[in-house]
Amino acid sequence: MILSMTGFGKSMVAFEGKKITAEIKSLNSKQLDLQVKMPQIYREKELELRNEVAKQLERGKVELFITTEMVDGSSSVSINMPILVAYKAQLEKMASELSIPKPEDWYATLLRLPDALKSEGLNELSDAETVALTEVVASAIKALVNFREQEGVRLEAFFTEKIANIRKLLADVEPYEKERVEKIKARIQESIAKLEIVDYDRNRFEQEMIFYIEKLDINEEKLRLTNHLDYFLETLENGVGQGKKLGFIAQEMGREINTLGSKSNHAEMQRIVVKMKDELEQIKEQVLNVM
Repeated sequence: MILSMTGFGKSMVAFEGKKITAEIKSLNSKQLDLQVKMPQIYREKELELRNEVAKQLERGKVELFITTEMVDGSSSVSINMPILVAYKAQLEKMASELSIPKPEDWYATLLRLPDALKSEGLNELSDAETVALTEVVASAIKALVNFREQEGVRLEAFFTEKIANIRKLLADVEPYEKERVEKIKARIQESIAKLEIVDYDRNRFEQEMIFYIEKLDINEEKLRLTNHLDYFLETLENGVGQGKKLGFIAQEMGREINTLGSKSNHAEMQRIVVKMKDELEQIKEQVLNVM
């Protein structure tokens, strides 16, 4: 089964009155392009988390967001009362000694000073919170992988349908092949008849006609295109990591379809080729999402 590079995963865990949330999303990319946003306290674990994401996801433009919030009404940040008392005393002493007015807005003045607010329990990351962080990220990654698997099933069904459509269109070409040859012969004979030529070597004419018709023969292109269609489906069955290979096969399919179009010399055949190109373009567009 193939995997899509597009996906989203989210997980939450409660830890000592705090809710830790991990969200991860991915889009298609030739390589792994990972961006991580997290609270400062978790920065020491960023490299480990990056390595785990790279190991599990391999490719894609990936964004990992980790946030925290208090859930029990408490706050991890509080006013540092002792230091504010000391600040106020010093400011009053300064105002007295320098004969300058005291601040009109004590709140704004004091809260702007260094260390006016203190963080409780945020200076060091405990082992228990590290475990919680690792688990919530792993769970989000797993959810994203599950999303990718579901999208992979959808993509596989899509590709199978489109390959079947191209195969049917290729079969629709056959009834027009013999008709096309006869029309080409008739057109050339009509053109020769219009020329003021008394006589010409009919054997040589037939030889040249055969040579010309052979140049317009599309049997090789049909055979190669059929082989590419089969190979595409075989590659689908190989599972993960086939995205680039499927893209190369689609390019080869395009070459054969283009050659069919250039050799067709028949209006209905050309319309069929246009339909084949449309089906192939849809395949190429979605192949970009395959791991």
